[in-house]
Amino acid sequence: MISRVESAAATRRALLDAAAELLDLGGPDAVTLREVGARVGVTRGAPYRHFADKESLLITIATEAWQHIGASVQALRADSSIPPAKKLRGTLTALINIGRQRPHLYQMMFSNPAGDPGAMARAAQHSQDEFLAIVADLVGQENARRYGALLLTSAHGITGMEVGGQLTADKWHTTAEELVAMLVAMIGDKPC
Repeated sequence: MISRVESAAATRRALLDAAAELLDLGGPDAVTLREVGARVGVTRGAPYRHFADKESLLITIATEAWQHIGASVQALRADSSIPPAKKLRGTLTALINIGRQRPHLYQMMFSNPAGDPGAMARAAQHSQDEFLAIVADLVGQENARRYGALLLTSAHGITGMEVGGQLTADKWHTTAEELVAMLVAMIGDKPC
């Protein structure tokens, strides 16, 4: 027999999954607590027992994405058989892939929600710490933040151009992966 706690957790998970699907299909405007509840097959009031409003639901989805990335980067960082430059390329490419595959989620992850402007910064902290540790392995602790900022802003720009259809092999004779490899090689060769 399923306990109330287990049932509530299962409902919450189903609501989050339905909301993530709606977000992927149509962006934040497509996500309503009413539609999320309808997709899960719960009463109209059930989503409100788990989330105060749409914004808290979307923040939870983006927070979970950051938690997943943080765990992946931590596992990658812990693998001593992988050189730091390859870890860094993998981390940046994984972030770009989220933008490619789930552009609305990607935008949410880099937003400042009106009701809680610091929510995404808090959610991303673990990922950022792991990322900076990988960068530090390549350029040293004293340079990690500067180079980390350069790498992340570059990856964000690469993602935006690719998702927007402006980074094409026909036009630029390169790919996102090649640009990431070039960035990592540049900072690996010339730390300052």
